[in-house]
Amino acid sequence: MNAIAKARYVRVTPRKARAVADLVRGKSVLDALRTLDFTRRAAAIPVAKTIRSAAANVRNAEGGEEIDFGDLMLKTICIDEGPSQKRWRPASRGQMHPYKRRTSHITVTVTTRS
Repeated sequence: MNAIAKARYVRVTPRKARAVADLVRGKSVLDALRTLDFTRRAAAIPVAKTIRSAAANVRNAEGGEEIDFGDLMLKTICIDEGPSQKRWRPASRGQMHPYKRRTSHITVTVTTRS
């Protein structure tokens, strides 16, 4: 059984979130959550939140609490780029320097171990 969870418009740059996703790709849900608990990156929090949501979606689809997190595997974890907020920073001589506040879309697919 597969279940998908999406977190959209997360205020983490996709490049930094992909580095966190590479740490847990292909692991079981329990191992991935343990790894993310001890990862000192800001992107670890929304990635772990999305994995927990996907695991809960599998439990709801299967119809109860009989599925354990240890029996679930991360099938795919995908970090896509969301829209960027365009901002400007004041610079010398009355100028403005533009920069982008990037956002991410996190998609996690969880499956039961077969």
